[in-house]
Amino acid sequence: MASWISLLLFLLYQSTSQAKENDNVPFPYFLSETSINNVVQDPQTGRIYLGAINMIFQLRPSLHLEARAETGPKEDARTCTPPASACQDTKPMPNLNKLLLIHPSNSSLIVCGSRYRGICSLLNLSNVEQQLYYSDSKGERTYVTSIEDNVNVVGVMSTYRKDARTFDVFLVGKGYGSLDSTKLISTRILQDYNEWVVFESIIEASTVQTTPFVPKYLHDFQHAFKDSDDQHYYSHTELQLNCGQKNKYNKVRAAFVASPGKELALAMTEAGTYGKVNSWNKVLFMVASSDDDENKSALCMYPLNSINERLVDIISACYSDSGKISGFPAVDIPYSFKTDFCSSKIAKDMLKNYKCGADFLPSPLASKPRYALEATEVWSTSSLLTAVAVAVENDHTIAFLGNNQGDVFKIHLTLTPPPYMYSKAPGGTFGEKVNKNLFFDLGLSHLYITTDKKITKVPVQTCLQKKDCQSCVGLRDPYCGWCVLEGRCTRRSECRRAEEKNGWLWSPGQQCVKIVSFFPPNLSCKKTDKIRINIPSLPAIGPSDRLQCNIDSFQSEGTMLDSSQVFCDLPQPSLIPHTPEDQDFVAVSIRIFVNETVELATREFKFYNCAATVRKSENTPCMSCVSSSWGCQWNTLDHTCSDKDDAVVGPNIIGHRKGSECPQFENPDPVLIPVGHKTRISFEGINLNNHRDHVFTIGTELMKNVEEEVRSEDGPFYTFSGFNFSYDKSPETNVLFYVKDKDTGKKMDSTLNVTLYNCSMGREDCSLCKYADSKYRCVWCSKQNSCVYEKLCSALQGGPQNTECPNPTITNIIPRFGPTLGGISITIRGSNLGIHKEDIKNITVVGEPCTHKEEKYSVSTSVVCEIKAIDPKKTPWGQVEVVVNGGKRGTSSMYFTYRDPIPVEVTPTKGPKAGGTLITISGTFLETGSKEDILVNVGGVDCSVEHFGEEIICRTGEYRAEKVPSDLLKVTIQYGKNTVKTISSAFQFMENPIVLGHEPKTSFACGGRNILITGSGFDLIQTALMKVQGDNSSAVEYSHERNDTIIHFRSPAINRSLSQPFRTYIQLDNWIKELKPFDYHPDPSFDELTKTVITETSIIIVTGRGFSRAMTASEAQAFVGDVQCLVNTLQDEKLFLDPPSTTPRARSRRQRRDTRPELLDLVIKFGKGEWMVGSVQYQKKDDLSFYIIIPAVIVPMLLIIIISIYCYRRKSQQAEREYEKVKHQLDNLEESVRERCKKEFTDLMIEMEDHTNDVSEGRIPFLDYKTYTDRVFFLPSKDGANDVMITGKLDIPEARKAMVTQALNQFSNLLNSKTFLINFIRTLERSHDFNARAKVYFASLLTVALHGKLEYYTDIMRTLLLELMEEYVQSKNPKLMLRRSETVVERMLCNWMSICLYQFLKDSAGEPLYKLFRAIKHQIEKGPVDVRVKKAKYTLNDTGLLGDDVEYSILTLQVLVQGEGPDVTPVKVLNCDTISQVKEKIIEQVYRNVPYSQRPKVDSVTLEWRPGSTGQILSDLDLTSQKEGRWRRINTLAHYNVRDNATLVLSRVVHTQHSYDQNHENHEERNALLEDDKVFHLVRPADELDEIKSKRGSIKDKSMTKAITEIYLTRLLSVKGTLQQFVDDFFRSVLCSGAVVPAAVKYFFDFLDEQALKHCVDEETIHIWKTNSLPLRFWVNILKNPHFIFDVHVSEVVDASLSVIAQTFMDACTKSEHKLSRDSPSNKLLYAKEISTYKKMVDDYYKGVRQMVPVSDQDMNTHLAEVSRSHTDKLNTQVALHQLYQYASKYYDGIIASLDEDPAAQSKQLTLRLQQIATALENKVTDL
Repeated sequence: MASWISLLLFLLYQSTSQAKENDNVPFPYFLSETSINNVVQDPQTGRIYLGAINMIFQLRPSLHLEARAETGPKEDARTCTPPASACQDTKPMPNLNKLLLIHPSNSSLIVCGSRYRGICSLLNLSNVEQQLYYSDSKGERTYVTSIEDNVNVVGVMSTYRKDARTFDVFLVGKGYGSLDSTKLISTRILQDYNEWVVFESIIEASTVQTTPFVPKYLHDFQHAFKDSDDQHYYSHTELQLNCGQKNKYNKVRAAFVASPGKELALAMTEAGTYGKVNSWNKVLFMVASSDDDENKSALCMYPLNSINERLVDIISACYSDSGKISGFPAVDIPYSFKTDFCSSKIAKDMLKNYKCGADFLPSPLASKPRYALEATEVWSTSSLLTAVAVAVENDHTIAFLGNNQGDVFKIHLTLTPPPYMYSKAPGGTFGEKVNKNLFFDLGLSHLYITTDKKITKVPVQTCLQKKDCQSCVGLRDPYCGWCVLEGRCTRRSECRRAEEKNGWLWSPGQQCVKIVSFFPPNLSCKKTDKIRINIPSLPAIGPSDRLQCNIDSFQSEGTMLDSSQVFCDLPQPSLIPHTPEDQDFVAVSIRIFVNETVELATREFKFYNCAATVRKSENTPCMSCVSSSWGCQWNTLDHTCSDKDDAVVGPNIIGHRKGSECPQFENPDPVLIPVGHKTRISFEGINLNNHRDHVFTIGTELMKNVEEEVRSEDGPFYTFSGFNFSYDKSPETNVLFYVKDKDTGKKMDSTLNVTLYNCSMGREDCSLCKYADSKYRCVWCSKQNSCVYEKLCSALQGGPQNTECPNPTITNIIPRFGPTLGGISITIRGSNLGIHKEDIKNITVVGEPCTHKEEKYSVSTSVVCEIKAIDPKKTPWGQVEVVVNGGKRGTSSMYFTYRDPIPVEVTPTKGPKAGGTLITISGTFLETGSKEDILVNVGGVDCSVEHFGEEIICRTGEYRAEKVPSDLLKVTIQYGKNTVKTISSAFQFMENPIVLGHEPKTSFACGGRNILITGSGFDLIQTALMKVQGDNSSAVEYSHERNDTIIHFRSPAINRSLSQPFRTYIQLDNWIKELKPFDYHPDPSFDELTKTVITETSIIIVTGRGFSRAMTASEAQAFVGDVQCLVNTLQDEKLFLDPPSTTPRARSRRQRRDTRPELLDLVIKFGKGEWMVGSVQYQKKDDLSFYIIIPAVIVPMLLIIIISIYCYRRKSQQAEREYEKVKHQLDNLEESVRERCKKEFTDLMIEMEDHTNDVSEGRIPFLDYKTYTDRVFFLPSKDGANDVMITGKLDIPEARKAMVTQALNQFSNLLNSKTFLINFIRTLERSHDFNARAKVYFASLLTVALHGKLEYYTDIMRTLLLELMEEYVQSKNPKLMLRRSETVVERMLCNWMSICLYQFLKDSAGEPLYKLFRAIKHQIEKGPVDVRVKKAKYTLNDTGLLGDDVEYSILTLQVLVQGEGPDVTPVKVLNCDTISQVKEKIIEQVYRNVPYSQRPKVDSVTLEWRPGSTGQILSDLDLTSQKEGRWRRINTLAHYNVRDNATLVLSRVVHTQHSYDQNHENHEERNALLEDDKVFHLVRPADELDEIKSKRGSIKDKSMTKAITEIYLTRLLSVKGTLQQFVDDFFRSVLCSGAVVPAAVKYFFDFLDEQALKHCVDEETIHIWKTNSLPLRFWVNILKNPHFIFDVHVSEVVDASLSVIAQTFMDACTKSEHKLSRDSPSNKLLYAKEISTYKKMVDDYYKGVRQMVPVSDQDMNTHLAEVSRSHTDKLNTQVALHQLYQYASKYYDGIIASLDEDPAAQSKQLTLRLQQIATALENKVTDL
C-alpha cells in the first residue's frame, strides 16, 4: 500500500500568539527566544532537536542546551531565486523551520526553512553548529518546502531502490504556496548520484503534480508516517476520514500512529465498527475540531487495516467496476475535471498482482464523501485539541491530548466503560497552545510538551506522590497501582511482588486491602480479649514476613489463621482511651503492618461503655441503657447501667432489649396546659413494685429550681398540683417533665410530655379570639381587653362571660383611589371584621355596594371586595363601611375616591422590536387602583409594569411580526375589568440595532479592556451590557459610553483558571448578540524589574511575556510612584516606557515611611489588571547639576583662556592650539551626531510603531480617484481649490441647461475626432497668448473630457509625442524633450502617468510615501517650530533651520473633548508651542483615525485649561501677551505656566449672536496683532533687535549669533540619519523592477526605446527622456505634494524637508556628475554619500524595466478601458467640456481656418459641426 498516508485538512489554520508563564515548576524545560516550529528526537541517543524561527537547538534528553545554530534572519525577497546575491530588493527576513528530520544512517539532521524557496541543509547530529551540506546554486529541483508562513510541510524517512542500489530518501508533503513549486508530494534523495543532486525530487509522476489541474480542495498536511512500500506512488489514493456523527469534527488538528493495548484492541474488535484489531496492529489516533464551533473537538481512532482495506476498495472499484461500489460512484480524481476516468476493465483476480496499482492505471484517486471511513468520536471536549500522543501500559492504552489553552489531558482509552479523563499533565504550560510536537522519551516514561516558545519534560505518571492506597487508587491512573507489601504507589514494573496475588492493586480497579469485619465485632472498655480480623484481599504473606497489630500505642504480634484472617491481642482496659463525653463508646484504629513499616490495612474497633449510655437521654436512663446496641443491663436498686453479666440476676436487674420492664411514668392528663393558670396534672406509673414506699418529685426545665412533690392516688396513678407557667414566645410549646426519686435524687424514666399554650398570642382582637379552637377554652375578656384562658377571665369578672365582640374597626384601605367605572378590588384592613367569611354581610364604598371576595377573606383582619361603578352625579369620594354578623358596622375614618386616570404622554417614543425598553407613561390620576390591577399593552405587545405611582413605568415585550409598522402604535392601559385608557400614536417599534463589528477582539482574563462596538440604531437602547458566559460562571459589565453608532464596554473580568470555554455576548435591552470572534487570554506575566536608576530622559524597559495578545501601547498604563508615564512601545515580551519628566512621589504610605524616599514602585496596568513589577530610583539632582556646571562654567572659562592665549602668544602657537581645538571639537561633534542619530532613530521607530499599525490596519487616508485627479490636475491652477473643475459648479441659466448639455455632448463627439482635436491643439499652440499656464490647464481639461476613452487619449498623446520627438531630434537638442511642460502633450503625458499610476500608488508606493511623510512630520514636531519665521529645530532644509538653541520641555497633556465622553487622550506637546500649535497636535491625536478634511479646524475649536475650580481660555494673543520693547511674543504653554499632565478641554466654538460679537471682536483684535510685523514666536529677526538691546552691545550679539548658527547645521545630519530608512524604503518602492512595475511604465519606456532606436539616439538621451517622463514629471510632483494622494495637510516646514528629498531624487535621476565643494548648498552635501547608490538604483530600474516582458497595445488598451469604466462617471466631464469650449470660442476663427485648410476635416464636415455647436452654446452668428 501507500508508502505513507497523509492527513489532509480542509481548513484555515489560525496561529495564535501565546504567552510565557513563569511557573517555577520542578520539571525540566527549555525556553526558545522565537516560536518553535518543529521538534524531533534522535531514536538512538534521545537527543531533542528544536526547529524554531531563525534557530536550531540541540538539547540533551534532560533539555539542557548542547548546541545551537542560527538559520536566520536571511537577506531574501519573496520573489528571490537563489542564490540571494543575485537578488534585488532583499531585506532581512525570518527563517521559519518547515521540516526537521533525523537522518540516522549518516548522523545528520535534515533542516529545511522558509527562505531561499525552501532550500534544505544537513547538520551534524552531534553538533548542529557544524553544517555538513548546503547549496543554493542547484536550481528549482532542490526547492523542497515553502516560503509561505502558513503552508504546512511534513516529511518521513524512507528508502529508494534503483540499479540494485538502495538510497536514503525522505518524502515531503507540502501545501500550496503562491510562489512554491507545484509538487504536492515529492521524494528527495540525500546524496549525489549520476545526474541527481542532493535534495532533488527524483520521482516524476502525475500524482505529485498540482498543475495543470486545478485541485478541488487544498491540502494542509499535519502528519506523515511510513506504512509500506510503493516508491512510485502508483497507489496514491486520498481517503476522506470522517470523525463523529455526520462528520461533526471535520478539521484535523494532529495525529499519532501507535499500537493499541490488548484491552483496547479487544474492545475495538467487540465494538464491531473497527473490524478485527490486534494489539500488534497500528491505529491512527486523530484529534479534530468542529467547523461549526472551533471550541468543540474530539479524538477518533482508525485502524490502519481498515484504512488500507478502504483504499483497496477504492482502487478496485476504479479498475474493475467503473469506479462504483454497490452501484454508487465511489471514486473521484481530485486534480481533474474529467468524467470518463475509471474506464478500464481489469479482472479482479489480476488485481492481486497490482494491489497497489501500476503505472498504466489512472492516478491519483480519491474517495467520494459517501465512502469516507467513518469513526465515532471516542472522547470529546469543549476546548480545541491541538496535539495527541498515545502510549500503552500493562495492556492498557493512554492518550495524552493537548489543547489550545495549555492543558494536556490524560485519557484512559477504554470503550466499556467509556474513556475517561483521569488527570492533566503538569508542566506550567497554562495559557499557551500545545503544538502538535507532543511525544515520549525513549523509555516512554516522560512526555515532552511543546508550546509556542517552550518545551517541557514531564513524567507520564506521578504515582509516587500518593502515600496511601486510597489516594493511589483515587488517581484512576492506568500507570499506577498500590504495591501492597512495599506500601508505595508505583508502576507495576516497579513493584517487586506485583505478580503475587493481591501484591499490586491497579489504580482504576478502585480496590485496596480492607478489613471487612472483626470477631468479636466490639468489646467493653472494661475487658480484654483476642480478636479475629477478616481481610479477604490480603496479599500472600511469606514465611519471612512479619505481621503486627497496632492499637494506639499498644502493639501485638499478628498470626495467620488462614489466607484471609489474622489473630491479634487487644490491649488491657487501662490502655484503652477514655470514652468521649458525648458518646457511649470510644473508636480505636486497628492497623495491620507487615515487616514493621508497611501498613496493610486499618479499621476502627469500638470499645463500649455501658455507664455512658444514659447520657443519650437523661429523662429515660433505664430505657437508654437496655436499648443500646452494646448488650447492657439496668440495675433498678442503684440506678446503674453495666455490662451484661449472666451471673448477676434478680428482680432488680432489667436485661438487654427489655425496656418495657423499666420503671417509668407516662400518660399525663390533661395534655393542654394554659399559661398563667395552675392546673393539676395526673399521670400513670408502671413497673414500680420495687419503689412502693418511695417519694417522688417532679420538675421541668422551663421552671428551673422548682420541683413539686408527687402524690400517689389509687392504683398506679399519681398527681401533682401543677405549675403557674409564664411563656410568651409563641402561641404554644412542648414541656417535658422529669421525675426524681426524692431519697436518691436519681431520675426515673419519664415520658410526661404536655403542650403549654397562651391564648393572647396571635389573637389580638375579639374575633380572632373567638376563632380559636374550642379545646383551648380561650375567651375575650373585656376587662383586660385581651384573649385569655376562660378561668382567668371569670376570676376577674366574677363568673364566666360570653362577651360579644365590639364593632369592626377599619384601619386602612388599599388602594385609596379607583376608576369611576369600578371593576378593581380593594383591600379593607382592620380588626373584628368577623370570624368566618359568611359573617361579612354588607360592604359599601362611597355609598356604592362592593362585592365581597370570599376567597380572599382573612379572619378578623382583612376583607377584599370589588367596587362597582359610581353614579357620575354623586360625590366621588366618601367612606367605606363594613357590616358583619349581628348588624355591627365599621366605618373608615379615611376616604376612598373615585376618579378617572388620564394618561397623556409616553416616553420614549421608540424602541427596538426585541423589546426591553422601559417606557414611562405620564398623565393625571394614573395612581388609580393598584399595580396588580394594571395591564399595559403597546400595539398588541404586553408591557410588564415595573413601577406604579404618579407615573407608570413598564418594560416592552418582543414585537414578533416580521416587519415593524412604520407608524406609531397606540398604548393601552387597562384598570381592572372596566376601564381602558388609550394614548394613540404613542410608541413605535423600530428594527433591532445592527452590530457591524467590534474592536479589539481579545481581552486578558483580568478584564477592563475598552471594547468598541460599531453599528447603528444604538440610540434606541436604554441598557447595554456585555456578558461573558462560561460553563458554570458568568460576568457582566455595563457600557460606559455610547451614541447611535458606537458603544464602549470594558471587558468583564473572568475566572482566571480558564479551564472552561467562554462565550461573549452583548445585550442591548432584550436583544442579544454573540460577539465572534472574541477570545480571552491568560493574564500576562512580568519579569521582576531590578532596582534601576533612571533619569527623565532614559527609557524604562519592562520584560515578560504575553503583553501583545490583548493589549496595545495606547491602552496600557504605567505608573512610577504616583505619576503616569507614557507607554511608548508594546511588544509581546517588552514594554518601553518614558519616565515622568519630574520626580514623582511614592504611591503608598509605606513607601513614604521608607528611609529611602526616592525608591518608587513601577506599576503596570492592563485594563483592571495591575502588576507591581519592581522599583526604580531617580538619579540625584546633585549628579545632574554636574552636567549643568560643565557648559555653564567650564566652557566660558575655556573661551576666556583661549582668547587670552590668542592675545599673548605668537601666531604659530595659536594656530597649533586652534588646530588641536578644532580637532577635539570635530571628534566631539562626530560622537554627538552619532549618539543623537541613534537616540533620535530609536525614539522615532518607537513613535512610528503606532503609525505603522495604522498603515497595517488599512488606515492610510488615500484620496478617492476624483479628488486625486482634481488635485493633481487643477489644484496648481490660479484659482486653486476654488477652480470650477474642483467645485463642479457652472453658472448656466436653468432655461438653457438642456440645450447646453446637448451641445456639450455634440462637442464631446467632435473632440473624439482625431482630425479635429489635432487641429484644435495645433491652433492653440500657434497662438502667442496661449501661455504655459494655459497649456497645462488645457491639457488637464482635455484629460478629463476624454477620460471615458483613454485609449483614444493615448493615441492622441502618441501622435503629438512623435511630432514633438521629430522636432527635438531635428533641432539637434533632443535632451531637452519633456524637460518642461512647454507643450500640451507634455502635460498630457504627466496626466496620463498620474492616471495610470494611481492604483500602483495605492497598492505599493503609497505606504512608504505615507510613512516618510509621517516620519518627517513627527520628527519636525518633536522640537520647536517657529510659526512666524517658519523654521524648525529638526529639519532637512538649512534655510528652514532654527538657528537658536531654544529651551523647551516635553509635556503630556490629558485632553478631554467636550461632548465626546469622559475618556481623556494623552497628547505630547512642547511647552514652547503656541496655542494654535497645541490645538493642531491635539486634533492630530484625538482625530488620528479621521482624515484631515473631516477634522475640526484650529479656528473652530477653543482650548480651556482648568487648573482649579475655574477655567482659562488659552489663545495665541491676548491681554496677557508678553511685550519686549515694541515686540509682542505669541503666547505659549510656558506663558500660561501649564504643567505636565495638565487637563485641557477641547470644545467647538458655539456661534450664538452674543458670543459671536464678542468673539468677533477678539478675533479681529487677534488678527490685527498677528498681522503686526512686531509679533514673534521663538526668535526675533537678527537684523531687527531692540534699540535697548542694541545699546548693550548688539555687534557682539550679532557676531555670536552668526558664529553659533553654523553649529546647528549638525542637526541636519541628525535628522537625515533618523529618517534614512524611510527615505530608502520610498526610493526602493519606486525604483524596484524586481517587484510590480506598472504596465504604463513598461509600455511608455518601450515606446521611448523604440523611437530612440529609430532616431539613433544615444543611451544618455534615452535615460534623460525616461527621467523626464516618469521620475521628474510624476514622482517628484507626488513627493513634494503628498496631499495630492493623501487626505493630509502639508505645512511649510514639512514641505521644506520634502523639497530636499525631492531634490535628492532629481539628482539621483540625472546622468551628470555633481562635483561638490565646501561652497555647495547644504542640501546637496547632506545626501552626497547616498547619491551614487540612488543613481545605481535608477540605472538598475531602467535596465530591469527594459528586460521585462513587453506590454502589448491590446493589453494596455484593456487596462485603460478598465480605468475609464471604473472612474469616468465620477469626474466633472461636462464642466471640462464647457471649459474646453471656452478655448474653442476664444480661438474660434483660427480653428475654423485650420479646419478649412485640412482636406480630412472638410470631408468630415468638422467646420459645420463646430459652427452648429457654437450657435447652440452662445448664439454665435455663422454663415449657416
